[in-house]
Amino acid sequence: MSMNNLSKVLLASGAAGVSTATAGAAGNKAVDELIAGIRDASDKVRTQAWLNAGKAGPAAVKPLAEVMTDSDPEVARAATRALWQLARHAGRPGAAKEKRAVETELIGLLGDKNPLSVRREALWMLSEIAGTNSVEPVAGLLKNDELREDARMVLERIPAKSAVAALKAAFEAAPEDFKANIAQSLRKRGQEMAGYPCQKLVPKKKTDLKPL
Repeated sequence: MSMNNLSKVLLASGAAGVSTATAGAAGNKAVDELIAGIRDASDKVRTQAWLNAGKAGPAAVKPLAEVMTDSDPEVARAATRALWQLARHAGRPGAAKEKRAVETELIGLLGDKNPLSVRREALWMLSEIAGTNSVEPVAGLLKNDELREDARMVLERIPAKSAVAALKAAFEAAPEDFKANIAQSLRKRGQEMAGYPCQKLVPKKKTDLKPL
């Protein structure tokens, strides 16, 4: 390689590095501005902030999750709405890459180090944008007494064969008091579940009424 060509390569590499750094700085600025808006004392400013949260992108997921348990209920509510807005924005048509990135960040909120309320919200957000990558971490919560119902219904909504397989495996291992619930999800996914009828069709009270 000639010195002239080498110089061009080095200049191109430097420009790419500057471009990446600039993009990162812009992303951090957007997140910082979003969080500042969510924490603002004005309800109008908070509302405007969460309505535009989608523009902040995947980098805003964790910072918003941290504010979802703020001591000020209005701030916490605005942060929750912002994260929902962000997740739905990522699920728009033509944004597959962004959706996968947001999905990954939401999966990261399912760990037991996060508050129960945050984990539950993250589960339901995933139910709207999740793909196969979410199946295993969501299925893992079927063993959690406080989140198993949420996890079951999220798996029911994930459009992947692996979600059905996870529900089947969970059904086999589930305690008897939870089997009927999982059977309901499997039934909605087109599976026959003999011995576990839909609970809505099971009479709850005795009656003297007879068919005509």
